Amino acid sequence: MWDISAHVGQLVTILIMAVALGFDAFSLGIGMGMKGIRLRDVLRISTITALFHIIMPLIGMYTGKYVSSLLGNITTYAAGGLLVLLGAHMILNAFREGETKLVNHRSLLGVTLFSLSVSIDSFSVGVSLGMFSSDLILTVLAFGVCGGLMSMMGLLLGRRVSHNLGDYGEAVGGAILLAFGLLFIF
Repeated sequence: MWDISAHVGQLVTILIMAVALGFDAFSLGIGMGMKGIRLRDVLRISTITALFHIIMPLIGMYTGKYVSSLLGNITTYAAGGLLVLLGAHMILNAFREGETKLVNHRSLLGVTLFSLSVSIDSFSVGVSLGMFSSDLILTVLAFGVCGGLMSMMGLLLGRRVSHNLGDYGEAVGGAILLAFGLLFIF
């Protein structure tokens, strides 16, 4: 009975983190979508973003397993601290003043930079989850699906709504990661 409960708890935690990380792709997608984007480009950007949301936490999880073997007993505090810092960084970035310059979404370099920028946080979370020996396949698939879908939703929504919604989306994602980091520490 406890095993099933622990697995469900891990699944819920991973899904919540995947959605929280997807808010970054969602919020930047809104900004990019407001500049005008074709449906073909939405699909291409979302697919590449999903791939990056799989690759980055995968690398992070292997890094986390290695760091875990080095840190031993303080692994939980290190992983929690990493999530707290990442969440705080996302919240601060959401409300930072100044217009962000968007890249050309039609070029391969532009799509790659966009996808990398919204999935770099997945690497850090992957490091934390690697320290806890999280389910590898479940984690990377959840992060990839959520990152790709939320990128697509942001790009499509950006064609229709105000730019201010994107700032709040990134702040919500940061608050969720901050809360999980505090839960890991305490």
